[in-house]
Amino acid sequence: MATDLDGTALRSDGTLSPRTVAAFARVEETGAVLVLVTGRPPRWMWDVAAASGHRGLAVCANGALIYDLHSEQVVESHVIGVDVLREVVAQLRANVPDLTFSVEYEGGFAHESDFRSGSLDGATGSGLRVSGGTLTARPCVKLLAQHPSMAPDPLHELVDRLVGRLVTVTHSSRRALMEMSALGVTKATALARVARRYGVAPEEAVAFGDMPNDLPMLGWAGRSYAVANAHPDVLAAVGEVTSANDDDGVALVLENLYR
Repeated sequence: MATDLDGTALRSDGTLSPRTVAAFARVEETGAVLVLVTGRPPRWMWDVAAASGHRGLAVCANGALIYDLHSEQVVESHVIGVDVLREVVAQLRANVPDLTFSVEYEGGFAHESDFRSGSLDGATGSGLRVSGGTLTARPCVKLLAQHPSMAPDPLHELVDRLVGRLVTVTHSSRRALMEMSALGVTKATALARVARRYGVAPEEAVAFGDMPNDLPMLGWAGRSYAVANAHPDVLAAVGEVTSANDDDGVALVLENLYR
């Protein structure tokens, strides 16, 4: 069983409800494999790991990292190399001048001074503030590009057209924040590797999601669900829809599937 976190298994306040925690525990009690599949970096996983009893594996950074929730260690990573990173940033700066950038590493992140961090990072003021040259000086697991005024979907189309031959471009929030991984790296590719490790075929997998970065995973799994609050593209792509994240939609399905 695989599920996205923000907007899917997590409530809008970022918490796991007791009902969802109990449903996750039931999945593992039946002998099934529980995988949390998220755009989050490992440093944003501590609260989720603690709330869920440090169960299972997590696919982090949209597939670039596989993270063991039991040991809190990265067990696999796929990075964007420096040459590709520099070319992508150069192409985007030349064609979309209002973009600002941040990079995610296995441990920690760096950002330009005018990059607006999300709530989890903004609350702590963490991360290195760096210049453009320093930003692209080492490999990263995820490159983020933010625009101050564009809508997310048109920005995704533009960024993908410009650099989609170099990196995998997606987005997972309601703001204009593009997330780029190494070419070919998605939630689906990482989840498929985890599934092979445990002998789980795609047709046996159940997946839940809400945003465009979940689409590859939802297409890979034999049975896919969107929560009712999902992005229109996700609602159009899946066969089944459950209740919204704030109504414990994931738990509702799991309670019926894992008795």
